[in-house]
Amino acid sequence: MWVESVRVAKNWMESRLKGEDGYSKYMDGEKTFIDEEKIFKTLKENRDPKPARIRSIIDEAIESKECLSLEDCAALLNVKNEELWKEIFQAAGEVKKQVYDNRIVTFAPLYCSNYCVNNCLYCAFRRENSVEIRRRLTLDEIRREVEVLAGMGHKRLITSYGEHPLSDVNYIADTLRAIYSVKVKGGRGEIRRVNVNAAPMTVEELEILRDVGIGTFQVFQETYHRKTYSEVHPPDTIKGNYFWRLYCMHRALEAGVDDVGIGVLLGLFDWRFEVLSLLSHSIELEEKFGVGPHTISFPRLRPAANTPFVQNSAYKVSDEDFMKFIAVVRIAVPYTGMILTAREPEHIRRRVLPLGITQTDFGSKIGIGSYRESYNKQEAKIQQFLLGDTRELDEGIRWLAEMGYIVSFCTAGYRCGRTGVKIMKLLKTGREKIFCKLNAILTFKEYLEDFASEETKRVGEELLEKELKEVKDLVSERTYEKLIEYLSRIEDGERDLYF
Repeated sequence: MWVESVRVAKNWMESRLKGEDGYSKYMDGEKTFIDEEKIFKTLKENRDPKPARIRSIIDEAIESKECLSLEDCAALLNVKNEELWKEIFQAAGEVKKQVYDNRIVTFAPLYCSNYCVNNCLYCAFRRENSVEIRRRLTLDEIRREVEVLAGMGHKRLITSYGEHPLSDVNYIADTLRAIYSVKVKGGRGEIRRVNVNAAPMTVEELEILRDVGIGTFQVFQETYHRKTYSEVHPPDTIKGNYFWRLYCMHRALEAGVDDVGIGVLLGLFDWRFEVLSLLSHSIELEEKFGVGPHTISFPRLRPAANTPFVQNSAYKVSDEDFMKFIAVVRIAVPYTGMILTAREPEHIRRRVLPLGITQTDFGSKIGIGSYRESYNKQEAKIQQFLLGDTRELDEGIRWLAEMGYIVSFCTAGYRCGRTGVKIMKLLKTGREKIFCKLNAILTFKEYLEDFASEETKRVGEELLEKELKEVKDLVSERTYEKLIEYLSRIEDGERDLYF
C-alpha cells in the first residue's frame, strides 16, 4: 500500500510538472519582475542616505498611501542611525493607524494534511522526513476541529495543506464547504471566512476555490533569491520550479480570486533583498491587475522535528532586524495587511505590534487534528514547526484590549464586495478604516456577549466605551445612531450585523 501511494504521488507530481507552464504569458520574454541585479544595485547606490531624505520619504509615504519606489525603500533599509530608526518605527505606526486604525484581526490556522511531494530543506513536512507522522483529516474530522474553533469564538480561519494528490483542489474545496457548514452555540459560533494557504494552482483550479467562497489565497515565495531558492527547493519537485510559484498570484487574479497574500520565510536569505522583492511583487500586481497584495506575511524560521537546516541558517533575522523589516514593509506598501503569527513569542509580539501589524492568531495549534485531540509527546511529529506563543484566544483578546487594540472578527467586506480593486481604493484614501472601526466594534461586541470570560468582558467593555467616543467624531450622526441601534440588537440576540 505504501509503495502504491508513493507511485501515485510521483505520477501526479510528474503530470503537474509537464503541464502548461502557467507563467510565460505574464513575462516579458525571459525577463521577470524580480530583477536581482537591479535590487542589489539599488541597495548599493542608496547607502548612507541623508536624514533629510529619509524624513521626506516618510512624509510622502504617510501622505500618499502609495508604494514606495525601490530607491526610496532601499534608502530606508540603509539607515544606520538608531535615532532615525525610531522615527521610521513611529512613521510605520502612523501609516497603520491612518489606513486601519487600531484594530487587529484575529484568526486561527487549521492544518488539514501534512502529506507533501516536495522536499524543502527547512520544512518538517518534506517528503524525506521519516520522523513525521503523516495524516490527512477526513471531512468529519474537519468539522469536529471547526466545532472547537468556532466554540472559542473564532470567525476566520486559514487552512493549510501540503502539496500532494491527497490534498488537491477538490479536497481543498470540500474542506471549505465542510468548514462553512458548522454551527455551534445555537448558530452563534460559526466560521464566516476561510483563507487558504496552499500550493500554487492553475487558473481553472483557482476558479473552483473562487466559486466555493475562498477568502484570501496565500502563497509565499519563501525567498525571491533564485540561487537560494534552488538550493532549498530540490529541482525534482514541483516547488523547485521558481517561476511557477512566482506567478501564482497572476493566475489567482486572472481567475477572479481578487484577495491574494504574498510573503517570505525570513532566514533563508538577506532580509533587505526580500523587502525590495516583496515591494517589486506588489508593484507588479498593481500594474498588471490594479490590485496589490491584500496581505504580506513574514514568518521567521522556527525549530522543527528532524530539520537541522533551521539551526544552521546563515541568514537568521535578529529581533532588531525583524522590527526594521516590519516597519519598512509597512511604509513601503502602506495599504497591505501585515500578518504576525504565533510563531513569535509574546515579548516579540508586544514589541512589533505598534509597527503596523493588522492580523494575528491566538489559540493556535498546528498539528493535524490537534484542536480536538491531544498528542502530547507526538505533537512535534505532526506539525510543521514549533509555536512561540500558545495563549488561548480569550487571553490574547484581553491582552490586546489592555494595550488599546480592538479585536475585529469582521468579514463584512467580502459580503459587501469590498475586495480587490475596490478595497485598494478605500485603503489608499483612508476610508476603509471607518468601515474597519465600525465593524470591529460590532464583532467585538458579539465576542464579549457570546464567548468572553468575565475578566475579558470587563476589559472589553471599557475599551468599547472608548471606541464609541472616538467613532462619534468620525462618522455622521445618522451612522452613529445606526451603530448604537446595531449594538442594542446584538444585546437582544441578533448576530452578523455590519456596515
